[in-house]
Order: sequence, then structure tokens, then C-alpha cells
Amino acid sequence: MILLKLNLYFLPSFGLGLKHHHLFAIVKMSKAQTLRALVNERLAAAAEEIFVLIERTIVEYEEELCRSKQENQGKQQLLDKVFTKLSPQNKSGPETTVHSGHMSGPDVNKRNKHQCPFCQKRVGTKKHLQSHIKVHAGEKPHSCSICWKTFTQKSSLNLHIRTHTGERPYSCLVCMKGFIKKGNLDVHTRTHTGDKPYSCSFCSKTFALKLTLDIHTRTHTGEKPYSCSVCLQRFTQPSHLRSHNRMHTGERPYSCTLCEKTFTRKNNLRTHMPHRAKPRNYCHVCIKRFQSKRDLQAHIRVHTEKPYCCLICRKTFTQKGSLNVHKRIHTGERTHSCFVCKKAFHIKSSLNLHTRTHTGDKPYSCTLCKKAFALKCNLDRHSRTHTGDKPYSCPVCKQLYAHHTAFKRHQRMHTGERPYSCTICEKTFTRIDHLRRHMSIHTI
Repeated sequence: MILLKLNLYFLPSFGLGLKHHHLFAIVKMSKAQTLRALVNERLAAAAEEIFVLIERTIVEYEEELCRSKQENQGKQQLLDKVFTKLSPQNKSGPETTVHSGHMSGPDVNKRNKHQCPFCQKRVGTKKHLQSHIKVHAGEKPHSCSICWKTFTQKSSLNLHIRTHTGERPYSCLVCMKGFIKKGNLDVHTRTHTGDKPYSCSFCSKTFALKLTLDIHTRTHTGEKPYSCSVCLQRFTQPSHLRSHNRMHTGERPYSCTLCEKTFTRKNNLRTHMPHRAKPRNYCHVCIKRFQSKRDLQAHIRVHTEKPYCCLICRKTFTQKGSLNVHKRIHTGERTHSCFVCKKAFHIKSSLNLHTRTHTGDKPYSCTLCKKAFALKCNLDRHSRTHTGDKPYSCPVCKQLYAHHTAFKRHQRMHTGERPYSCTICEKTFTRIDHLRRHMSIHTI
């Protein structure tokens, strides 16, 4: 404001002396100094607020550290007491054992006479109890020399080492599949015997594994014991929690051995690599895998040849079976009829899919949001909304698509193909919905 007034005052007189110019410079300098002082004052106030917050945070951290230290000291004292009782030097005194109410009988008490003071678990020997208590103490003294993973017990380390050496000493007598642990072999054997010893108390459904029963039971109880530490969303299974956590961390641990694409979930990798086929049976063009060499050879025709030709419309096919099914479009043959609405279909699989519209059967369920689908292809399409997977790539402009229909529609932009034509005015379209919209012009 001062500067503006001075400008208005001195504007009419152009014969300003040195004195007036000097005064103008002083006023400009004082304006800059005032601004600098104001900025310094604001910065000092902000810095003071920051220092107060830092001091408060440090005090809170020190208090939390002190509480944690006291808790750890209490736990250590309890552990010291337990280990003192269990040490060989105290063998002269009588052993103190605690027996839970539901374990009765001299044989059971004699077999599991040592009880953990933390979780009440019982074990047979002092040595086993000492090893078990390390779980609560967080002590992991046994380290793998290859990957440096640590374990509470030597036996757990020995089992882990087999994952590096490939040793599988326990083999199935039926299929000769090898296992690292005997427990894994026992569980696998049930796939041959059909044994399902664990039964649900709600619906009497049986399971081969106790773990599977526990997971199933939560569908009745609604229990979700696993909670995300970031967004607090809860899950029934630890595997679902681990998959969810990768949304926060960005971790993608599952990678394709052929194209090196990575995934957050193993199921998504399996979808990407159909049927988990052996590496030698894969297509060099599209990287698709197959269970057998015969299936691969039949598939390769998609890229190289279509030897079977329709005599009516000249459309070609890679397999004779596909041609035979196609011919029914021209002949109008529909050999498979729905017993509910009598609608007929060219092929049996189409009838099976249609039947689900009457039964409401939706056998394909999303593992992330539990949404169910009648068709596997619809589930695969839906799953990509979670994974972000876009497996269809345009060879011309390299644009990626999640759905095959969108990919085919895009390709028509490059090829100029317009497969949908109006039967009245013969105008052609790239998309069927555009044709339907156009047909309304003729029906008005």
C-alpha cells in the first residue's frame, strides 16, 4: 500500500531528483524486509510445533518401550522358573505335574505328564517340554545353512533341509509318490482309500484332513479368526489372509516359468498355465500348455492349418468333431432337448449349461468374494477383475484385454471385418449390439 501511494505521488513529476529515487529504493527494501521477517516468524512457529510433536512422540515411545521391557522381564522370569524346575540338577526333588480334568487313567497321565504353563499342552518328556516352550519364548536356535531360515527344534530343521536336497524318504505303495514327512504320506494315502475320518457336527459332511474340517466348520459358525493388520478385514482361512495381504504389499510370489509373468495367487498361475501340463507340451506360439503331445498337435492347427472345411459356407476347422457340430447349424439338427422347457441344442454340453438356468446350479465360486457362476468361463472372466490379468494381446498395437470378446472386437478395427449385417438394408457392423440398435430403425 505504501509503495502504491508513493507511485501515485511521484508519477506526475518526471524531474525526480536523486533524493526521491533513493527514498523509493528504501521503501522497496523495507517491504522486502517486512516480508522476510513475516516468513521467518511463521517458519519459527511451525518449527516449534514440530519439535513439540516430536518430543511428545519420543515420550510415548519411551513409555511403550518401558512397558514392553517390563512384560518381557516378567515372561523371562517365568521361563527361568520353568527351566529351573526342568533342569537335571533338580531331579532329587519330587516332580510336580498338573493333570487336566479330562485326561484320566494312569496310562495317559504317565505318558503325558509334563504340562506347558503357557498353553496347558502336555508332552511325554522334559526334553519335549523344553523344546515346546521355545515356541512361546520366540527362541529359534536352529538355522538352515542354505536359506538361513530358523527353527525352534532340530527335527523341524532336518525336515526343512529336505526341501533343498529333494529327499523324499516316504513313498506311497500305490502310486509311488514321495513325501518329506510320514504325516504327509498318511494324509495322501486317504486319496486312495477314500478314508475321511473327520466329520462335521453340523451337516455330517466328512473330510480327510482335520484342517479342512476346521475351515468348513467356519461356514456354519461364521467365525473369521484371521484379521488383516492394515485394513482389519477378516478371513476364515490363513491362505485367504496371505493372498489379501499381497494387495497391500504388492508381492507376486508365483511366476510362470515360460513367460515370467507373476501372480499374487497360485490359482491365478494355474489359470494362466492350463491343466498344469508338463513344460515340453506347450505351444511355442501362444505359450498354452497341454497334458499330452496329441492335444498339443491338435492345438497347433489353430495357428498353422484348418484342414476340415464346411461344403456349404466354406468355413474351416482344425478338428473334424468341430466341423460335424458346425454342420448342424445348416441342417437345423438339434438332437439334445431340455426336459423342462423343451428347448433343443446342437451339442450335449450346451444342454448341460442351459439346464443350470432351471436348477440354479452355480458350481464355480470365486475364492476371493465367494460370488458363484454357472459357467467356468464366466468365473475366469470375473477372476480377472481381482487379479488384473489381461491375457489377450493385440499383435498389431500390443494393446491388452482381459476378455476374448473385447479382444476380437478390437481386432476388427485393424482388419476392417464387419461380420454382422442387416437383413433388410444390408448395412454391416463390427458389433452385434450395434446391429440390434440399427434394427430398431426398421421396426419403428
